[in-house]
Amino acid sequence: MSADLSTILPEILLSLFAIGALLGAVYTGKDNAASALVWLTSAVMLVLAIWIGTMGGDANTAFGGMFIDDAFSRFAKVVILVSAAAVLAMSEGYMTQRGLLRFEYPMLVALSVVGMMMMVSAGDLMSLYMGLELQSLALYVIASLRRDSAKSTEAGLKYFVLGALSSGLLLYGASLVYGYAGTTLFSGIIQTAVHGEVSLGLLFGLIFLISGMAFKVSAVPFHMWTPDVYEGAPTPVTAFFATAPKVAAMGLFARVMHDAFGAAVADWQQVVALLSVLSMFLGAIAAIGQTNIKRLMAYSSIAHMGYALIGLAAGTAMGVQAMLIYMAIYVTMNIGTFAFILMMERDGQPVTDIASLNMYSKVHPGKAIALLVLLFSLAGVPPMLGFFAKLGVWQAGIDAGLVWLVVASAVASAIGAYYYLRIVFFMYFGDEQAEPLDKGRSPILWGFLMASAVIMVIGVVNLFGIEGPAMAAATALVN
Repeated sequence: MSADLSTILPEILLSLFAIGALLGAVYTGKDNAASALVWLTSAVMLVLAIWIGTMGGDANTAFGGMFIDDAFSRFAKVVILVSAAAVLAMSEGYMTQRGLLRFEYPMLVALSVVGMMMMVSAGDLMSLYMGLELQSLALYVIASLRRDSAKSTEAGLKYFVLGALSSGLLLYGASLVYGYAGTTLFSGIIQTAVHGEVSLGLLFGLIFLISGMAFKVSAVPFHMWTPDVYEGAPTPVTAFFATAPKVAAMGLFARVMHDAFGAAVADWQQVVALLSVLSMFLGAIAAIGQTNIKRLMAYSSIAHMGYALIGLAAGTAMGVQAMLIYMAIYVTMNIGTFAFILMMERDGQPVTDIASLNMYSKVHPGKAIALLVLLFSLAGVPPMLGFFAKLGVWQAGIDAGLVWLVVASAVASAIGAYYYLRIVFFMYFGDEQAEPLDKGRSPILWGFLMASAVIMVIGVVNLFGIEGPAMAAATALVN
């Protein structure tokens, strides 16, 4: 039992911190300490990320194989914790200024992160569902944090209703898998398809599981919640949705596909490839007509999940490595872009209309060039880091014989470049603004924007050395 507890110690510590801080805030004056709690939670997550990142060692399991601590889960947890800490730090000023910062906010983020850490370490269908629901329930609440806004309430309600539907699909799939495999453990499920032969019932269960997980990564056709939730939720919450939960859901997706159904790659490869190509094209085409930058980023995230799924569809260690690197780069790009969106204000009020960026470069040249770098990277324009992220998943796809998927993604990427470059056009060649946007003097947001842009440029040298850890993580999963 003590060995099991030591294996899940990071999750236990973050849970105890969240519960302790919640009790402390209730008994000492509630929202007065909310700002300090945000910074404290962010610091705790960073410390945990450093601790997990330096752990090393062999893979360990806990509670009879229900929880797996290996190089794959550690890599995903570090990305989740760092991105969640960054978004919390970015959100403090925005939430305080608009009277949205309540002590529950950092605690709900912390508890959702515990769920995400559980998701990427799941070794059983039951622990998978526990992690998924812990993450989801916290996210439903923070999506509707702005109580006086009909859009925010609508966002939370839509997310909750559609999330419940996806959970139902996932549970139905889990029950079918249990019925035909006779176990909920991934290590047991994989034994039933040891020769690559999957029974029809097990295949149906797999399809339902994929449907439930596709909702969490907002892959088409389970994407319908994404634009409305991104638009309606407070912008810092949208930034959170676009980063850590995506990494957790993609990590869970890879874990289930390889740990439970790794012997039947041919059966799920075509399904994942279909999700990928649909997501890339819908994300690329639907974003063209968007005028709200948060909705545009929603469709952008749908497209980017499609690109990341190419790595998963490859069904190889190289594919998983490419997917992990892609997600790490994607999260970095999104943090910088949302830092910029949080600074978009006119007379102290948030602005989300893309047209408000007309001739932005004339008033704020530094921030304009930083956003240009990030948009070029999101579009996959060389030599930005985003291009090398796509190149990695393309190479994995080609090596796995998915040339048609790589060609389709290149076409979708060319279409998607339009709406990123349109923002650049507005900033540098648009009409003169009668009322330009405010200066946006937050040094924290400015720092995240600039750091993210710099990473996109200098990261091309050696990807900051994440290729090695990503390969170790992939090898731990695909063995």
